[in-house]
Amino acid sequence: MTSYKTPISALVLIHTVDLQVLIMERADKIGFWQSVTGSVEGDETPLQAAIREVHEETGLDASKYNLQDWHASNIYEIYPHWRHRYAPNVTQNTEHLFGLELPAPLAIKFAEDEHVRYEWVDWREAATRVFSWTNIDALKKLGEMHQLKL
Repeated sequence: MTSYKTPISALVLIHTVDLQVLIMERADKIGFWQSVTGSVEGDETPLQAAIREVHEETGLDASKYNLQDWHASNIYEIYPHWRHRYAPNVTQNTEHLFGLELPAPLAIKFAEDEHVRYEWVDWREAATRVFSWTNIDALKKLGEMHQLKL
Protein backbone atom coordinates (compact mmCIF):
# COMPACT_ATOMS: atom_id res chain seq x y z
CA MET A 1 0.00 0.00 0.00
CA THR A 2 1.34 3.41 -0.98
CA SER A 3 1.20 6.07 1.71
CA TYR A 4 0.49 9.52 0.33
CA LYS A 5 1.07 12.87 1.97
CA THR A 6 -1.97 14.71 3.25
CA PRO A 7 -2.50 17.97 1.31
CA ILE A 8 -2.76 19.95 4.55
CA SER A 9 0.39 21.43 6.04
CA ALA A 10 1.88 23.85 8.55
CA LEU A 11 4.34 26.67 7.81
CA VAL A 12 6.18 27.95 10.88
CA LEU A 13 8.18 31.18 10.83
CA ILE A 14 10.78 30.86 13.57
CA HIS A 15 11.88 34.37 14.50
CA THR A 16 13.27 36.57 17.23
CA VAL A 17 11.63 39.64 18.76
CA ASP A 18 13.66 41.86 16.39
CA LEU A 19 12.54 39.71 13.41
CA GLN A 20 15.64 37.70 12.65
CA VAL A 21 14.15 34.71 10.84
CA LEU A 22 15.44 31.17 10.49
CA ILE A 23 15.65 29.95 6.89
CA MET A 24 16.93 26.57 5.74
CA GLU A 25 18.19 25.32 2.38
CA ARG A 26 16.45 22.18 1.11
CA ALA A 27 18.55 19.05 0.59
CA ASP A 28 16.47 17.89 -2.39
CA LYS A 29 16.51 21.29 -4.14
CA ILE A 30 19.77 23.16 -3.58
CA GLY A 31 19.21 26.91 -3.71
CA PHE A 32 15.62 26.54 -2.41
CA TRP A 33 15.37 28.22 0.99
CA GLN A 34 12.36 27.98 3.25
CA SER A 35 10.95 28.19 6.74
CA VAL A 36 9.89 25.09 8.68
CA THR A 37 7.09 23.36 6.81
CA GLY A 38 5.48 19.96 6.66
CA SER A 39 2.32 17.98 6.11
CA VAL A 40 -0.18 16.88 8.71
CA GLU A 41 0.25 13.20 9.56
CA GLY A 42 -2.58 10.86 10.58
CA ASP A 43 -5.19 12.64 12.67
CA GLU A 44 -2.91 15.53 13.71
CA THR A 45 -4.20 19.06 13.77
CA PRO A 46 -2.17 21.69 11.92
CA LEU A 47 -0.95 22.97 15.31
CA GLN A 48 0.27 19.49 16.29
CA ALA A 49 1.97 19.19 12.90
CA ALA A 50 3.66 22.57 13.46
CA ILE A 51 5.06 21.45 16.82
CA ARG A 52 6.26 18.12 15.39
CA GLU A 53 7.82 19.70 12.30
CA VAL A 54 9.68 22.31 14.37
CA HIS A 55 11.21 19.51 16.43
CA GLU A 56 12.00 17.28 13.43
CA GLU A 57 13.54 20.07 11.35
CA THR A 58 15.33 22.09 14.05
CA GLY A 59 15.53 20.04 17.26
CA LEU A 60 13.70 22.87 19.08
CA ASP A 61 10.81 22.23 21.47
CA ALA A 62 8.15 24.71 20.36
CA SER A 63 6.33 24.39 23.70
CA LYS A 64 9.26 26.19 25.40
CA TYR A 65 8.76 29.34 23.31
CA ASN A 66 5.97 31.62 22.10
CA LEU A 67 4.14 29.57 19.45
CA GLN A 68 1.30 31.50 17.82
CA ASP A 69 -1.42 30.17 15.54
CA TRP A 70 -1.97 33.00 13.09
CA HIS A 71 -5.42 31.63 12.18
CA ALA A 72 -4.57 32.10 8.52
CA SER A 73 -4.00 29.72 5.67
CA ASN A 74 -3.15 29.64 1.97
CA ILE A 75 -4.20 27.25 -0.74
CA TYR A 76 -1.52 26.72 -3.34
CA GLU A 77 -0.75 24.58 -6.35
CA ILE A 78 1.65 21.76 -5.44
CA TYR A 79 4.84 21.98 -7.49
CA PRO A 80 4.76 19.32 -10.24
CA HIS A 81 8.08 17.80 -9.10
CA TRP A 82 6.53 17.03 -5.67
CA ARG A 83 3.08 15.83 -6.77
CA HIS A 84 4.14 12.16 -6.77
CA ARG A 85 4.07 12.37 -2.96
CA TYR A 86 0.30 12.94 -3.02
CA ALA A 87 -2.62 10.79 -4.14
CA PRO A 88 -3.42 10.86 -7.87
CA ASN A 89 -5.26 14.02 -8.96
CA VAL A 90 -4.28 15.95 -5.81
CA THR A 91 -2.86 19.24 -7.06
CA GLN A 92 -3.51 21.71 -4.21
CA ASN A 93 -2.40 22.01 -0.60
CA THR A 94 -3.84 24.03 2.28
CA GLU A 95 -1.05 25.52 4.39
CA HIS A 96 -1.73 26.84 7.91
CA LEU A 97 0.50 29.65 9.23
CA PHE A 98 2.26 29.81 12.60
CA GLY A 99 4.91 31.96 14.23
CA LEU A 100 7.43 30.79 16.83
CA GLU A 101 9.14 33.64 18.67
CA LEU A 102 12.49 32.94 20.30
CA PRO A 103 14.43 35.24 22.64
CA ALA A 104 17.48 35.21 20.30
CA PRO A 105 18.83 33.26 17.32
CA LEU A 106 19.63 29.73 18.48
CA ALA A 107 21.79 27.00 17.04
CA ILE A 108 19.58 24.33 15.55
CA LYS A 109 20.05 20.69 14.68
CA PHE A 110 18.48 20.39 11.23
CA ALA A 111 17.37 17.13 9.66
CA GLU A 112 20.20 16.39 7.21
CA ASP A 113 17.90 14.47 4.88
CA GLU A 114 15.74 17.61 4.56
CA HIS A 115 18.15 20.56 4.81
CA VAL A 116 21.82 21.21 4.15
CA ARG A 117 22.30 24.49 6.01
CA TYR A 118 20.52 27.27 7.83
CA GLU A 119 20.89 30.99 8.45
CA TRP A 120 19.33 33.62 10.66
CA VAL A 121 18.55 36.70 8.56
CA ASP A 122 16.41 39.83 8.77
CA TRP A 123 12.80 39.11 7.72
CA ARG A 124 13.14 41.34 4.66
CA GLU A 125 16.17 39.40 3.42
CA ALA A 126 14.37 36.12 4.14
CA ALA A 127 11.50 37.30 1.92
CA THR A 128 13.95 37.75 -0.97
CA ARG A 129 15.48 34.29 -0.53
CA VAL A 130 12.66 31.83 0.14
CA PHE A 131 11.22 30.15 -2.96
CA SER A 132 7.55 29.81 -2.04
CA TRP A 133 5.12 32.69 -2.53
CA THR A 134 3.25 31.56 0.61
CA ASN A 135 6.49 31.79 2.61
CA ILE A 136 7.12 35.28 1.19
CA ASP A 137 3.59 36.37 2.11
CA ALA A 138 3.96 34.95 5.63
CA LEU A 139 7.22 36.89 6.10
CA LYS A 140 5.51 40.10 4.95
CA LYS A 141 2.66 39.36 7.38
CA LEU A 142 5.23 38.96 10.17
CA GLY A 143 6.70 42.37 9.31
CA GLU A 144 3.23 43.95 9.26
CA MET A 145 2.26 42.43 12.62
CA HIS A 146 5.51 43.73 14.13
CA GLN A 147 4.79 47.26 12.83
CA LEU A 148 1.33 47.15 14.44
CA LYS A 149 2.93 46.38 17.83
CA LEU A 150 5.25 49.40 17.65
